Amino acid sequence: MLEDGNPADLFEAKGEALWKQKRGPKGASLEACDLGKGPGVVKGTFVELPRYFADTGRVQDLESRLVSCMAALQGFDAAQIAATPFGRGEQANVTALATYVAAASHGLRFNLPQAHVQERRMYEIGKRVFHFRGGPYDFSCATCHSEDGKRIRMQDLPNLTKNPGDGIGFAAWPAYRVSNGQMWSMQLRLNDCYRQQRFPFPGFGSEATVALGVYMGVNAKGAESIAPAIKR
Repeated sequence: MLEDGNPADLFEAKGEALWKQKRGPKGASLEACDLGKGPGVVKGTFVELPRYFADTGRVQDLESRLVSCMAALQGFDAAQIAATPFGRGEQANVTALATYVAAASHGLRFNLPQAHVQERRMYEIGKRVFHFRGGPYDFSCATCHSEDGKRIRMQDLPNLTKNPGDGIGFAAWPAYRVSNGQMWSMQLRLNDCYRQQRFPFPGFGSEATVALGVYMGVNAKGAESIAPAIKR
């Protein structure tokens, strides 16, 4: 039933319109945004993110990179966007933009760069964060996502330390959640994982969440992107 149609198509269309629309204090579009393959290039960028960007001097995932472009090109306040709850205001627009960018790489295979020292550093940080246990339940990401064949009730739990599990985990987001009728980005997916572990919510685009993206993305090397997917 879930394969009959994906409402993510609507968010993709919204994201494409936002990409081309002149907005913000500077009245500019995002068509000059560099997502890793040069200004304005969208196709193929999603499957190589997170990656290092020289202009910001840090490794960024898709969402944090989009916010950087919105700030630099359109004049939006990056800190204000980061502080906005998911699904509201410009955060909702970031999710739509991420859906559009992800859709342009649908069917391509993940191949995150690891040439820069900061990219390799973030992979190691992500690995440590993934396996770090804490909180009232002594949970880690690895508690649910480091073994094959695990499930909670009717929900399969992909092994995110390798393929093919990472190909249906990391490679599926952004995704439309049927259970709540919302489009979820990777940042929101990670935020909710922390909620389920009873950890404090991480900051939007924080080093910890981006590092987790690097770790899972590198582990997904060769996996075909199915984003934007549809989830329970």
